[in-house]
Amino acid sequence: MNKRTKLITTWLLAFLSGSTAFAQNTPAQPGEKPLYLDPTKSADERAKDLVSRLTLEEKATLLDHVAPDVARFNIKSDKWNQCLHGVVWEKPTTMFPVSIAAAATWDTELVHTEANAISDEARAIYNSWHTDPNYTGTPKGLIYRGPVINISRNPYWGRINECYGEDPFLTGRIGVAYVKGLQGDDPKYLKLAATLKHFAVNNVENNRKSLSATVSERMLYEYWLPHFRDCIVEGQAQSIMASYNAINGTHNNMNSLLLTDILKNQWGFQGFVVSDLGGVNTMVQSQRGQLSVQDAVSKSLIAGCDFSDKEFMDNIPAAVKQGILPEARVDDAVFRVMRVRIRLGEFDPRAMVPYTKITPDVICSSEHRALSLKMARESIVLLTNKDNFLPLDRAKLKTIAVIGPHANIFTAGGYSGRPLNPVTPLQGIKNRAGAGIEILYTQGGQITAGGGGRGRGATPPIDTAAEMRNAVDLAKKADVAIVYVGTSLAIEAEGRDRATLALPGNQQELVDAVIAANPRTVVVEMNAGPLAVPSIADHAAALVEAWWGGEEGGNAIADVLFGDVNPSGHMPLTVYASAQQVPPQDEYDISKGFTYMYLKDKPLFAFGHGLSYTQFKYDNLKLASKTIKDNGNIEVSVDISNTGPRAGDEVAQLYVHQVKCSVIRAAKELRGFQRVSLQPGEKKTITLQVPAEKLAFYDDTVHKFVVEPGAFDIQIGSASDDIRASDQIQVTK
Repeated sequence: MNKRTKLITTWLLAFLSGSTAFAQNTPAQPGEKPLYLDPTKSADERAKDLVSRLTLEEKATLLDHVAPDVARFNIKSDKWNQCLHGVVWEKPTTMFPVSIAAAATWDTELVHTEANAISDEARAIYNSWHTDPNYTGTPKGLIYRGPVINISRNPYWGRINECYGEDPFLTGRIGVAYVKGLQGDDPKYLKLAATLKHFAVNNVENNRKSLSATVSERMLYEYWLPHFRDCIVEGQAQSIMASYNAINGTHNNMNSLLLTDILKNQWGFQGFVVSDLGGVNTMVQSQRGQLSVQDAVSKSLIAGCDFSDKEFMDNIPAAVKQGILPEARVDDAVFRVMRVRIRLGEFDPRAMVPYTKITPDVICSSEHRALSLKMARESIVLLTNKDNFLPLDRAKLKTIAVIGPHANIFTAGGYSGRPLNPVTPLQGIKNRAGAGIEILYTQGGQITAGGGGRGRGATPPIDTAAEMRNAVDLAKKADVAIVYVGTSLAIEAEGRDRATLALPGNQQELVDAVIAANPRTVVVEMNAGPLAVPSIADHAAALVEAWWGGEEGGNAIADVLFGDVNPSGHMPLTVYASAQQVPPQDEYDISKGFTYMYLKDKPLFAFGHGLSYTQFKYDNLKLASKTIKDNGNIEVSVDISNTGPRAGDEVAQLYVHQVKCSVIRAAKELRGFQRVSLQPGEKKTITLQVPAEKLAFYDDTVHKFVVEPGAFDIQIGSASDDIRASDQIQVTK
């Protein structure tokens, strides 16, 4: 029996036997209230009843996310939307910093609050077009395509702005917080349905629709999947998107290992799988005539994909009638999709659904704008600060030169809505500098050679020689120069990987010239993927990572530069010292030198790195027990004191390392963290828990995670390369 036949048999046995079988087209009796419209029944019962009443053609229609309405049941077409860092709409919505900036906060509570605010605005839009006869915007539904939880193993990847960094543990913690905030905390109803993107091993844009990632079983389970599992099992995400790429030769849209064996059987996923846009056609095109659309649809569904494009609606009925697609599998797919829509409250009286009370005044509210500012402030990472050059003292400044191609533009990021009055870095300095300080500005350089970028955040063409002279002249005149450099969507974006880790355009030349003219120069990076800029780190008075900071980003940067806010962000990725440190993009085994876990040489800035205007001391590390069983729990406590002059937030990070192991293990692995706010002189004791299962590696000889007994280093510090306290624990059988 071949693999496809086994899958078909599995679905037939599961859905054509016992209580799971769906009756076909059961008519409603006169005066009867169908069970699927009964709010007192479970979502499972209601979805099953609805499926039993549908024709095959109606089922196919409901599995196309842009299909016509199913008029017989008054079921509107799904109107999915995007919300990575704010709701995408043609009218303004609150724009938060991009996802990689959110990860730099290491603040899961704040990320949860952000996602809750985003989902409030999404619900307000949905409520408006259902209740306001004068509604003029585009109707948006309740299934949202976010978060992106792919990990940035590849530092050249064009979509790093959309993700949460290079580490599965951090990504899992941030991802769970976001999913829970998006979906709400009502025990019965979902506020929105989150869709995790993109499942799985997806972090190369070049040829992304045809490439196949070669991944070992161990690396798949150990590095590429843990964060997805967290967001499914713990976060209870209701949808997940199959990515365009293939793994080991099998397209993810028809990868039964991923979509059925792991996702639905091992993890118990109850939601639905959706293809990426055009996923079926992508497979057909890559097979060059060897795969028909009908076969692609059938194989996708049989493998576990539940929801897709027009190809599903057009081809499912014929595939079922020809016997190549079990209707039981179609029924299961419809059941999964409609169960989510029932839980969203689409079929219930509005008064019963708590989220129908959210009104449009939450959109772009002052509270949400303040939240965006807080997130931008917390995301900013102080990378270097020679001789405590920062913060700037307003009382000692008469003139500030603001220079750089990022100084007077606003870069939103991928999958962005429309911000309301976004603050540029230049405007932020003007807003915060105060009276009596003269602000001098020039663009100075370009993000892209020759300008351009067609509206994707790049600057217009300039006279580069004249601008460079002007920048040098202003720097010489000023007490302090602030140079804003980085990338834009013209450099790194969906469909566009970066070609270099260096600053693009003539920005490196600009920074060098300004520092030579005025050593009192602060360089602010506004980018997503890591920038290998060792000479800037060596020569600038201070270097700050500010990402693409959302609508309040300009104010947030100024708040940090002037010391009104103490920087507290920490890097969610490794900043490599040079391209020579990075293995090839088609190497998917991170043990070959990727990420802080396996990097062979010293990075420019380590994973977890982030400075402050104050100092933190770690001491008195204690283990609740020096020995645990392999199914036990590690409890670690440590005292953290603020020994400096300012209030500040520290992000304490816990790493583990197995001293001796039968397989190659990472130098260290993040297994816990906590953000701590401390006043000058204040001390707090934090306690972190690490289940022994988090010490496991995936053993591909027995095809499961195992905890190998032995000694493990327990390390706590301010960064992966800045361990402040450590101890050792023994794990036994």
